[in-house]
Formats: sequence, C-alpha cells, structure tokens
Amino acid sequence: QLQLVESGGGLVQYGGSLKLSCAASGYTATDRAIAWFRQAPGKEREFVGQVDRSGDDTWYPSSVEGRCTISRDNAKKLVFLQMDNLNTADTAVYYCAASKRGFYTGPRNPRDFFSWGQGTQVTVSS
Repeated sequence: QLQLVESGGGLVQYGGSLKLSCAASGYTATDRAIAWFRQAPGKEREFVGQVDRSGDDTWYPSSVEGRCTISRDNAKKLVFLQMDNLNTADTAVYYCAASKRGFYTGPRNPRDFFSWGQGTQVTVSS
C-alpha cells in the first residue's frame, strides 16, 4: 500500500525559496503520478502541479507556473516541489497525493487522488 509523507515546510521571507519533499513507501511507491495541492484557511484545496510516474512530464497551473518545479527521484522514492519567488498568496498547507488514474494535463480534482499525506505548512512573511 502506498503511503506519502510531506516535509520541508516552514517560514519563508517574501521572495524566498523553499523545497518540499514527499516521501513514498510501499510496493507501489514509484508507479503513480503524484500531484501537489495546497489549502489556505477558508479556501478550497488548490491544485499546484503534477508529475508523471517517470518524472519526464509535468504540468502546472498558471498561478504557479514559472515559480514551481516538481521533480522526482524514484530511486529514493521522493517527489519534490521547488518553489521560488514566494509571496503571501503561497501561504498554505501543502499536500502530495497519488493519482488514481494516471497523468493528465490540465487542472486535477482532489477526488482523483488518494494516499494523501498529513501536509506541511508553508508560511510566507511579508
């Protein structure tokens, strides 16, 4: 069974950078597309981006494209979210999750994913 654990969050200054990690375990750890979502207080859960099972293809919404990069190291069973030029709108709890049906371009619905982690808090100071 697949288990995902997020880490790497913290307090970051406006314009700073942060790299989050998603550690996978279980025999299916490297055979699923992985997405990052975030949720700010009082807001809907927002799709941040995704990477396919091999790490060759990614897709990002316009809200983060150019500032976020998702990559994975299947040998280490890790998925990363590199965030640069952070602003206060990026403050949220960040989650990783596995796709139920594979990798598809365009925004993804949280209900298409499973094995959600506990999340890691990212706070950007102004």
